Amino acid sequence: MEFSLFESTATDEVVELFTRVFSASEGAAEGQSIGFLVSSLITTTPADSLIGCVAKDGTRIVGAIFFSRLKVPSGQRAFLLSPVAVATEVHGTGIGQALITFGLDQLRSQGTDLVFTYGDPAFYSKTGFAQIDESIVAAPYPLSQPIGWLGQSLDGSPIPAMRGVTECVEAFANPDHW
Repeated sequence: MEFSLFESTATDEVVELFTRVFSASEGAAEGQSIGFLVSSLITTTPADSLIGCVAKDGTRIVGAIFFSRLKVPSGQRAFLLSPVAVATEVHGTGIGQALITFGLDQLRSQGTDLVFTYGDPAFYSKTGFAQIDESIVAAPYPLSQPIGWLGQSLDGSPIPAMRGVTECVEAFANPDHW
């Protein structure tokens, strides 16, 4: 398995991967919605605010993740991990966790302080994420599942309590995503 940074030449293949994976697990409508989200994330997010990572099996992309800039009240350099997709036929092989670890290493090397995500605590805790109460750091929009608001400090220090709003990139600026 080869891990690398996302390149825009792979946009169509990555959008198709997300559409296929989410259609298989959540239904065709959700697959189309996530595919559109990924396309929007790639095309509307400034290059310095988006980091994508892919897992390749030979020449085929079997996993992809994106980190987008998240403005936090403390002013620390922060990113949001979302979305994540691993081809259905390779689920359970550790590719997703290895891809997230690769991405976190990329962020760490670029001086990122904090990373947040919104998802399954059992899955993301395997790569260092822990539940964050919104009284510590608020999500950009009200959460339908507050238990899924997760974060981690990339330098090992505790995540400081912050007063104020967080701001996500344009593609995530829709309460339906939260």
